[in-house]
Amino acid sequence: MKESNIDISIIVPLYNEELVFEQLIKRLRSVVSSTDFSCEIILVNDGSSDNTAALIEAICEEDKRFTGIILSRNYGHQLAVSAGMAYVRGKKGAMIIDGDLQDPPELVTEFYKLLENGYDVIYAIRKNRKETFFKKLAYSAYYRLQKKISSFNIPIDSGDFSMLSRRVVDIMNEMPEQSRYLRGMRAWVGFKQIGFEYDRDERHAGETKYSWTKLFELAFNGIFNFSNFPVKIITRLGFFTVLFSLIYFGYNIYRRVYYNDVPQGFTATILAIILFSGVQLISLGLIGEYVLRIYNQVRNRPLFVVDKIFQEGKEKEEKK
Repeated sequence: MKESNIDISIIVPLYNEELVFEQLIKRLRSVVSSTDFSCEIILVNDGSSDNTAALIEAICEEDKRFTGIILSRNYGHQLAVSAGMAYVRGKKGAMIIDGDLQDPPELVTEFYKLLENGYDVIYAIRKNRKETFFKKLAYSAYYRLQKKISSFNIPIDSGDFSMLSRRVVDIMNEMPEQSRYLRGMRAWVGFKQIGFEYDRDERHAGETKYSWTKLFELAFNGIFNFSNFPVKIITRLGFFTVLFSLIYFGYNIYRRVYYNDVPQGFTATILAIILFSGVQLISLGLIGEYVLRIYNQVRNRPLFVVDKIFQEGKEKEEKK
């Protein structure tokens, strides 16, 4: 295979983004036309139900700098990005950016300078977010909890917006996780990494595709995939319940010796049942999260299925 003359691949996952598509393409074209290094833009359609797939096909036929990957269904943001990474041709690396224009594509030049200075991972740190107060509070709390309980350093306030060197892209492509948490995976890889602070813009058009359910799923992947804390908390809950039982037992003895009275009746029984049942259910739930991930992994299904690939102005026969 001949060596690619493309320096950087820009990966853009898209799900029902026809409202922002025109402005996105305009800004991406402006960016790649102004750089002194060569770029390709990989647009990944993640099973959109609107006109996004047709728009991707049209722009790929019109402009050979664009590659289109049409997935067979909606797999979710993390797997859509993974699909784009699997088709990267940039010999120096890849940039990951969302298609809603909250992350400015113009930063590719600044990121590339840091890549040329020897950094393997340049991750963007959000100084300001255009979100509701409750969402900003939830994000802040989660990132700090994750940092505290993770077995290695995962930078806080950083999302998937980043630039990765070619060797990091190759290593992440070889990582077989089904429950993918890309920002944790790139931190786990190691090498020389640096954060780049920026102000996050508002969504240009349309609505966010990350529901609270998807956000919680992503958060759980970050916690259960990169921390031993959930398993350890079961042991701590066990010690707590034993300690509580011993204290309550001592309290009963005290009442019996000094007051000739032992707490009896419905309340004490219900308290014990609720406490121990709650601990057992929490423990089973935590174990179940790991069992579910093991089950998904051992099935060894492909991460994604590609329906069509558009590259260099035409549809390719190759499929993964």
